[in-house]
Amino acid sequence: MSRATLMVCTTCRAGRSLAEDETPPGMLLYDALAGLLAAGDEAPVTLAEVACLACCERGCAAAIAMPGKWTYLIGGLTPDHAADVLAYGAAYVASRAGAVLPSRKPAALRDAVLGRVPAAESSV
Repeated sequence: MSRATLMVCTTCRAGRSLAEDETPPGMLLYDALAGLLAAGDEAPVTLAEVACLACCERGCAAAIAMPGKWTYLIGGLTPDHAADVLAYGAAYVASRAGAVLPSRKPAALRDAVLGRVPAAESSV
């Protein structure tokens, strides 16, 4: 099975100030996803850390990309969404162009898409 790359903003503060020793919510989301991926069999995504997705007021944020498919930016995520994000990733991989129909999105992510970018190598 081909894998998509799921990029998670690990510096995301979800639009708020953090205490000096507080772990950023984006890193907590990343850790939750990594934990689920480590415990699962075959993952639909490869997890990657990014420093910023410029969605500070809509965080936590992630982007999913795969050659030949639209790249989607999703936000408003928390560690509690980790399983739903992976389910979305599986639907994304299964989609021809990366578009995930609302009926195939986990209910918690129905309004999570913040934007999309066409595949660089095509005019999708």
